[in-house]
Amino acid sequence: MTRYAGSCHCGAVQFKVDAVITEVTTCDCSLCTQRNAVMAKVPEAALTVVQGADHLTLYQWNTRRAMHYFCDRCGIYVFHRKRAAPDHFGVNVFCLAGFDPQSVPLRATEGLGMSIEDPLARPEWPGPRV
Repeated sequence: MTRYAGSCHCGAVQFKVDAVITEVTTCDCSLCTQRNAVMAKVPEAALTVVQGADHLTLYQWNTRRAMHYFCDRCGIYVFHRKRAAPDHFGVNVFCLAGFDPQSVPLRATEGLGMSIEDPLARPEWPGPRV
């Protein structure tokens, strides 16, 4: 098992990831596209917030199943609980010290086609409407 130390830009949020990262992913949903996310999928038990849990801000939209966490000081996206795999986190690989995202394959994942279930959804959110 490999351990990575992770943090936001200002260092208020610090976490560790105990996992072997074999690939990184991008997603074409509206949120991931705008934040230009490159993520590593890790099991829930592999991610531990070491410091700054009180500085995590939660953003949820649409079904509110995915939970996206950002530092409330510097605004950096650090990780999110996945909608399609709620027992896993997507971790911002650029927050991981010593991890080279080019050392593993990059896979594009499809989020654009995930259903939009919020009756107040913005028209800019792509995806089939329920």
